[in-house]
Amino acid sequence: MPEWWTYSPADFLLFSPRTYYRLIERHNDAVWPAQLVTLGLGVLIVGLLRERAWWRGRVVSGIVAVLWAWVAWAFVRGRYATINWAAAYLMWLFAVEVALLVWAGVIRGDLSFRWRADATGVFGGGLFLLCLAGYPMFALLGGRGWAQVEVFGIAPDPTVMATLGLLLLVEGGPRWGLQVAPVLWCLVAGATLLAMGSPEAWIVLSATLLSVVAAIAKGRRSP
Repeated sequence: MPEWWTYSPADFLLFSPRTYYRLIERHNDAVWPAQLVTLGLGVLIVGLLRERAWWRGRVVSGIVAVLWAWVAWAFVRGRYATINWAAAYLMWLFAVEVALLVWAGVIRGDLSFRWRADATGVFGGGLFLLCLAGYPMFALLGGRGWAQVEVFGIAPDPTVMATLGLLLLVEGGPRWGLQVAPVLWCLVAGATLLAMGSPEAWIVLSATLLSVVAAIAKGRRSP
């Protein structure tokens, strides 16, 4: 029996990179043209961040909650669980986040999102825009083609990272309760991508680390 230190992260992977990206391809094909709808909702969020209406936070929170629920049901449960038994447990992260977004953002109206020109706001807004418009390009740069792109509101990684960006745009101090589930997902996803040898692992992990650092900095500035 090999010693434990001889194992690499890839030895614990339950599926091959080819299987995972083929799964994304099948999912994209099955839900088309839902990608146009979710990207449209992302653009709507961008527009709402410029509004000052009292209902803005409720609408943004509701959209994000719906997208988390959709990704959890259609992809994590419907697809990912077929190749990774841990997906059943990861579903709880999505369930908790949806519940918190609905309670804090929709029912209580405690989440007010807006663009800000400070460093935290620029990073948060930039991360959201990257996940909305830039993340699909990573598949093309990796030679996987349009069929295997990961789209905001369809695939979990860009959806979750975009949420981390949005949470940095919430007025007031950091919302640690809402950040726990996205951070945990990104850590698991980053480790999985690292085991797969995907360069996107460094994007996911770096974005997660920087979002936590930005939230800490935001908390120090808030009264």
